[in-house]
Amino acid sequence: MKIGTIDLGERPLFLAPMEDVTDIGFRKMCKRFGAAMVYTEFVSADAIIRSIKSTLSKMVIDDGERPVGIQIYGRDVASMVEAAKIVEQVKPDVIDINFGCPVKKVANKGAGSGMLKNIPLLLEITREVVKAVNVPVTVKTRLGWDHDHLIITDLAEQLQDCGIQALTIHGRTRAQMYTGEADWTLIGEVKKNPRIHIPIIGNGDVTSVEDAREKFDRYGVDAVMIGRATFGCPWLFNQSGKELSLDEKIDILEEMLRINVERIDEYRGILHTRRHLAASPIFKGISDFKQTRISMLRATKMDELLTILEECREKLKEV
Repeated sequence: MKIGTIDLGERPLFLAPMEDVTDIGFRKMCKRFGAAMVYTEFVSADAIIRSIKSTLSKMVIDDGERPVGIQIYGRDVASMVEAAKIVEQVKPDVIDINFGCPVKKVANKGAGSGMLKNIPLLLEITREVVKAVNVPVTVKTRLGWDHDHLIITDLAEQLQDCGIQALTIHGRTRAQMYTGEADWTLIGEVKKNPRIHIPIIGNGDVTSVEDAREKFDRYGVDAVMIGRATFGCPWLFNQSGKELSLDEKIDILEEMLRINVERIDEYRGILHTRRHLAASPIFKGISDFKQTRISMLRATKMDELLTILEECREKLKEV
């Protein structure tokens, strides 16, 4: 599979762009274990234009994580075009446009999945961003606003006509948010459409490499994107068949912490990493993990968090 000239191999697995989740340390670990493409946290076009420091810091990428995409969202043509030009200077391999985020603070302002209520504007933004930059432009969206407006089969063709080089489809409507089950049927229909020639990437409810293989086999997608199941589990992309030990997994989480503190700063690096630690299923065997989790989420110093992880390591040896 290729996006533009980027060869991503056969049946690649992608790490979904996720706010407050896909920090640089996490992306690098996911890449190490087999993620073919990773994405930064999504960033607001308006914040990029205003040079908001916290937003610009999310766009810092490392050559070791390539190919890497930066995902942008906004609600008007001019700001999205200007933001895309600024993002291009950071030299991502791909610029992805978010037409899928369902959260109220984004969608209710007409951005993200809110664009599914204004298809002419959605298409104009896409067309103009494609024209404005030289890197491949891709789109991530949903099946439609709700089950009365399942528009993705037609929308996919329209987006392709705008010049995008790949399309990621999350198998839910905006109305579903993250509830219910992802419906991959329409994703499969888009892929089977003989008029579609760009890669189709499926997303939604994939929790393992085995799940991803089933999606490839059943729906014929070109790639599978994995999101929430990766929280605290960058090794989820591991396709080697070799199961990592708990010691190895804790080592990986500690390395994530060190990378984030080094590349971001101690406060924000810890803030990002402790979310992964608190969500990681590897600690479920600890009998009093609720209290340990609270300690993780309250930690403000790297040494403090490393001490908690080492205590977890010892407790898991007793399980």
